[in-house]
Amino acid sequence: MFRFFETRVNPYPPGEPQTPPRTLRAFLYHYSRPLLPWLLLMSLFTALISVVEVTFFDYMGQLVDWLGKAEPATFMQDHGTRLAWMAGLVLLVYPLLVLMQSLLMHQTIFGNYPMIGRWLSHRYLLRQSLSFFQDEFAGRISQKVMQSALAVRETVTKLLDVFVYVVVYFVGTVILVGRADLWLTLPLVVWLAGYLGILFHFVPRLQKVSMEQADARALMTGRIVDSYTNIQTIKLFAHTQREQDYARDAMDGFMQTVHRQMRLVTWLTVSLNTLNALLLAGIAGIAIYAWQQSAITVGAIAVAIALVMRIRSMSNWILWEVASLFESIGTVQDGISTLARPLAITDAAQAPALRVERGEISFEHVHFQYGESNRVIDDLSLLIKPGEKVGIVGRSGAGKSTLVNLLLRFYDLPGGRILIDGQDISQVSQESLRQHIGMVTQDTSLLHRSIRENIGYGRPDADEAMLEAAARRAHADEFIRELVDPHGNRGYDSQVGERGVKLSGGQRQRVAIARVLLKDAPILVLDEATSALDSEVEAAIQEQLYALMEGKTVIAIAHRLSTIAVLDRLIVMDQGRIIESGSHEQLLQRDGLYAALWRRQSGGFIGVDVDVEVEAGSEA
Repeated sequence: MFRFFETRVNPYPPGEPQTPPRTLRAFLYHYSRPLLPWLLLMSLFTALISVVEVTFFDYMGQLVDWLGKAEPATFMQDHGTRLAWMAGLVLLVYPLLVLMQSLLMHQTIFGNYPMIGRWLSHRYLLRQSLSFFQDEFAGRISQKVMQSALAVRETVTKLLDVFVYVVVYFVGTVILVGRADLWLTLPLVVWLAGYLGILFHFVPRLQKVSMEQADARALMTGRIVDSYTNIQTIKLFAHTQREQDYARDAMDGFMQTVHRQMRLVTWLTVSLNTLNALLLAGIAGIAIYAWQQSAITVGAIAVAIALVMRIRSMSNWILWEVASLFESIGTVQDGISTLARPLAITDAAQAPALRVERGEISFEHVHFQYGESNRVIDDLSLLIKPGEKVGIVGRSGAGKSTLVNLLLRFYDLPGGRILIDGQDISQVSQESLRQHIGMVTQDTSLLHRSIRENIGYGRPDADEAMLEAAARRAHADEFIRELVDPHGNRGYDSQVGERGVKLSGGQRQRVAIARVLLKDAPILVLDEATSALDSEVEAAIQEQLYALMEGKTVIAIAHRLSTIAVLDRLIVMDQGRIIESGSHEQLLQRDGLYAALWRRQSGGFIGVDVDVEVEAGSEA
């Protein structure tokens, strides 16, 4: 039975994730569509349960009147049939309604609902641009995914469960009390007006504080996660106290919202209990007066008092549910600002997959700048022939890495275009573009998974033999087989830690090179690919990289000029422009910036001061 209700909804909806709406109602509907029929059914059962509970009080009032008038000897004969119906309602109908409502709520809705939100949000965010993640704390984004999904569920279920129950219950109470004596409804109407006044006064203030609190909580969590993520840097610079102060500043901001919230809660509690006391006194006074005038029965008084006591006990619960509702709404609205942000880099409609048959790359009058800053790439044109090995040279800020990021379409071009085999990369799918480019970067980042999974990321369908062959070519197999992680996993099953922190820089680099060797893409990009390796290992891996370059179009960036001097052509960049082009020998003969860089190298690296009349540009 449980399994049946648990499987009524797929928590992982298929289809491409769409940009979530930016208005609250549409945002809630976006994540609720798969559950909408079940939510409405749950709401129906909630209303029926509320009707039955009010009916219980009506029966109890009738029972008091029957007992006051009936003779014990003939009581069952006079009222037995109605008592049987009452027993059936209490012992059979009510439990069945509660069972159905609980199965729908707890099995069908509660578990699946937030998972639908997390699944859709996560899939959508994975398509966000690189700059989106560079501008946000990773911890802050992940917290918003988790919190917003829960807040959507709480908001919708409270509206369709709690408030349906309350509205039906209150309407039923007014009808029952009014049927006994119309004057008894007066305290209820006055109480309702006062209750709504309390809600309208306190709830918007609580909502505002809750939104500020959600933002403060996300900031606090983001700062803490940032400290843990960069723990090595903190320890290297002995800044533990500074990090404590950095986190405490965010914690103080969070505590200020907590104090403001609790002050409102205190006034809210006092106001509500005072209003409830007035309701009880009003109902009791009118009921006693009506009884003295023989206008109401004892049973009706019992029903009225019992219902008022029930409403008093419910009023606190309702108020906190309302406060919780608006807190959830605040969390949802805070999440909308992140989760509903439009994608910065999108595929063209019906974008075809990139086809790479030759590997020709053409940059045509490319312009690019980060934000409002000066241009990083300025009217750059470059043709890289199929199978050509090109080295990009230049000082920091010249635009080398930006050029590679544009080729991978991490950013869209404001001017010009980039072609691969005659296909504009802005018109093909991003997935297919990056599938055809293998890249090793200087700042190697590994997934917090096993060595096997990290290398296999280059080609998920590769078998064990292919994976180990790539590791051997990257000179990584030997150290991998000696690894043992804290959980007892060995060799290729060892976990590398977050971003690969359990490995040395050289080990991470070799795993990354193995991953690209396994991918075997037709276009190869090396951005300081061997910078973290010692000279002996670098020399050995260079041989494998040169072998890997065969038949591929290669773009290599290196400050150590000796590693790219043997390439077919060297491109020298400065201030976002190409200022020299040619082989190593041709550039030395030209005696320009490249020759100056070559002369000024110390230990194979480009010096910062170069006596050439060219100023370095700025590269983000």
